[in-house]
Amino acid sequence: MDVFWERRPEAIFVLFDDVSDPDGVLLIMKRLLLVCVSAMLICSGCAWFQSKEEDKSAQELVQNGVDYFEDGNYKKAIESFEKLRDWYPFSRYAILAELKIADAYFNLESYADAIFAYEEFEQLHPRNEAIPYVVFRIGRSYFNQIDTIDRDQSNAVKALETYLRLIRQYPDDAYAGMAKSDMVACYQSLSGHEFYVGIFYYKNKKYKAAKARFTAVVEKYPDVGHHYEALTYLANCDAWIRSELQPPKVPSSP
Repeated sequence: MDVFWERRPEAIFVLFDDVSDPDGVLLIMKRLLLVCVSAMLICSGCAWFQSKEEDKSAQELVQNGVDYFEDGNYKKAIESFEKLRDWYPFSRYAILAELKIADAYFNLESYADAIFAYEEFEQLHPRNEAIPYVVFRIGRSYFNQIDTIDRDQSNAVKALETYLRLIRQYPDDAYAGMAKSDMVACYQSLSGHEFYVGIFYYKNKKYKAAKARFTAVVEKYPDVGHHYEALTYLANCDAWIRSELQPPKVPSSP
């Protein structure tokens, strides 16, 4: 007996060119029945596992998340904490889950996600006792992305702004003190960038542009590594600018 399968949008039909063989038809029916039963078992099994997962309490989920976090399995920790946050939003563990999600992203060096999670936590819980820590971590997320002095320094600027906000809002907090050492590195990076660009302009004889950069080093970032060198270049820039402004000498008549 030959069996053909014809696929149509609305259904799949089984066609027989010879239905006179009852044993063959019975065999086909048994196979179809086996397929249907198998499919039902698979679906019911998936539903059972999903049900067992959703039966976890808030305490079980937070414990799973903490265990994963302490083992360094931050992605699995995020999964557990997100389930806790979404399934039990009014649980006493929900705030902890929100914070640990941010910490896990930070430890994964996924700083954009960490900043988003920390900022969301600060917006939702502005009076929480962990806010100084949260603001510090936002600053540190920017700080850890600071590039070399020949690159864009926007992360150094944002880190510095965040640390200054932390010190202004929580001047006596321990995290404010920790931020100050990072701030020195931010100033050094910004000063180095200004000095680097100033040297570039100076070598290309763009003395006015170079002077603006060296002036920024002296006025905005004094005593962080390039102050005295910038003063020397400033004097040189002034000399070159004055020489360019002088009118050419007129040759004397014979």
